[in-house]
Amino acid sequence: MEGAATSVKESDYYEGERLTHLLGLVQRGIETSKTSNVNSLPDKIWLKKQIAIGINEVTRVLERMKPNPTDTRQPPVQLQVVIVVADCKPRMLTKHIPNLAASRNVPVIYIRDHKRASLRLGELVKLKTALAVGVKARGTDLNLLLQQILSRDDTS
Repeated sequence: MEGAATSVKESDYYEGERLTHLLGLVQRGIETSKTSNVNSLPDKIWLKKQIAIGINEVTRVLERMKPNPTDTRQPPVQLQVVIVVADCKPRMLTKHIPNLAASRNVPVIYIRDHKRASLRLGELVKLKTALAVGVKARGTDLNLLLQQILSRDDTS
């Protein structure tokens, strides 16, 4: 199982134009979801409720999710997808995330951009850098958009 979860084909990486397109779509999804923020929370708090930001928080949320999908007592927070920077150094920082996500049936999107991917992912969540983010399943426009992206990737 360990080898299967970490084996990533070259076509699985988002880079170049494909990465720019993905990040643009996610940014639009965040902005669209933010406009429907009926509680009018401050941007930073709203973003934290929608996205697990950073390796530690993504790991924590994944660990709290049950590995058995038939278990009816699921934690209050579920991740829809995890986005991981594939070209981070040292690689050991994010190496555990794909296996953990696979055990929870959470898809992983790998991004790389000649050592700039962490900067680009950080911009998305209004930070300087980020090595991993997990989008929480909240039924927002962002979740619908990511579901379309994931289903498109499954068919290609």
